[in-house]
Amino acid sequence: MSRFHALIPAAGSGSRMGGERPKQYLELNGVPLIAHALSALAREPRVDRLVVVLSPDDAWWDNYDWSAWQERLQVLRCGGAARAGTVLNGLEAMAGWCAADDWVLVHDAARPCLPAGALGRLLDIAAHDPVGGLLAVPVADTLKRADPDCRVEVTVPRAGLWQAQTPQMFRHGMLRDALCAAASDMTDEASAIEQLGLRPKLVESDSRNLKVTYPQDLRLASLILEHLHD
Repeated sequence: MSRFHALIPAAGSGSRMGGERPKQYLELNGVPLIAHALSALAREPRVDRLVVVLSPDDAWWDNYDWSAWQERLQVLRCGGAARAGTVLNGLEAMAGWCAADDWVLVHDAARPCLPAGALGRLLDIAAHDPVGGLLAVPVADTLKRADPDCRVEVTVPRAGLWQAQTPQMFRHGMLRDALCAAASDMTDEASAIEQLGLRPKLVESDSRNLKVTYPQDLRLASLILEHLHD
């Protein structure tokens, strides 16, 4: 039977946050941001292993206590210059013990509020899909495309549009092949799978699964975490 592994790319600097500390180590409710992502994934008993891919020169990881997940946690210091490279390097390093048909759930280190129900739903649905899938939410707001002067060029119909989230879940071998063939600036794994001519399954999530990108997002994430398990 295929196993489930979580891969968290954490080699970036989070430059849009504007701080000296890499974003994944910013404090959120008393612990680093990435600890919340690990905790959310670890609550799902079907996830066998938690794989964190760091930059080779990461100087922050060893400053924290990760013993809560030590039996399932594997740290790889082989991150690349961009997300796609980090994920691919992680998959290559996993190849020695991860079967080609095992499922890999790639999850952002900066998504601390992953609801257990959404994660369980992804595993339930995507595990029975020939391609795999990702968490996403239907776009609710009206979308505008801007011109170079930051004026509205056109209103984009939102029907059928979804906002991609993570985890994004695909077979190890398929995702490895897709990223080997993909452009280095690929921003999510589903895009690489799509370039193979495949159509990943969209599994509905909700807005609580936000990605912390700007300083104000930390305050919102803190509030969500306070009530996430109510």
